[in-house]
This record gives sequence, C-alpha cells and structure tokens, in this order.
Amino acid sequence: MPRAIEPFEFIQSNGLGFAAGNVVKYIVRYEEKGVVVDLEKARWYLDRLIDEEISG
Repeated sequence: MPRAIEPFEFIQSNGLGFAAGNVVKYIVRYEEKGVVVDLEKARWYLDRLIDEEISG
C-alpha cells in the first residue's frame, strides 16, 4: 500500500532530529516488513532520546 507521506518528508516537515527521525523510519519499516530488528533499532534510538531528556 502506498504511503500518504514518506518518512523523510515527515521527518523534514516536522523538524525532527537524527534520533527521532530514525525512530520514525524504523517504525514505518517494521510496519511494512514485520522485521523485529527494525523495532530493536527504533528502541535503541528511543532509549538515546530518553537518556538525553533525563540528563537535560
């Protein structure tokens, strides 16, 4: 099924940084491929974002 918007366009339009952009990218890829590795990669980037927020 074609996407309404490509992840790159969404990331750029919303001014997401590198880590947040990768979370979006890997979640979208997982939805298409069903590969758990993509969820693990998304979690890795999400954990980095959480650590960044906690440490200020």
